[in-house]
Amino acid sequence: MYLDKNPYKLSKVYKMHEECSHCGLHYKIEPSFFYGAMYVSYGLGVAFSVAAFIIAKVFLETSLEVSFYAIIGTLIVFMPIIMRLSRNIWINFFIKYRENWKEFKK
Repeated sequence: MYLDKNPYKLSKVYKMHEECSHCGLHYKIEPSFFYGAMYVSYGLGVAFSVAAFIIAKVFLETSLEVSFYAIIGTLIVFMPIIMRLSRNIWINFFIKYRENWKEFKK
């Protein structure tokens, strides 16, 4: 889906192919289609934050301040992955996988 497989090349984090190399699906269904992925990104960010807090506070038994630093660090480190994952989830809300996609490619 993306031109560069490495999400940590920040200058290319959003660069996408125009269409799927297997089935020919156009990824940009309409202008500004991926703006909706911001809602998914918010939910993923909250999930990562809760996980970081629970790991830091409950399992590692750190202070509240260190737990919040863990949340900030987690969000910074995983932000490129969250951005790409949210786009993938968003497009899957609207495009369903078809096993017989070769018939539709014609």
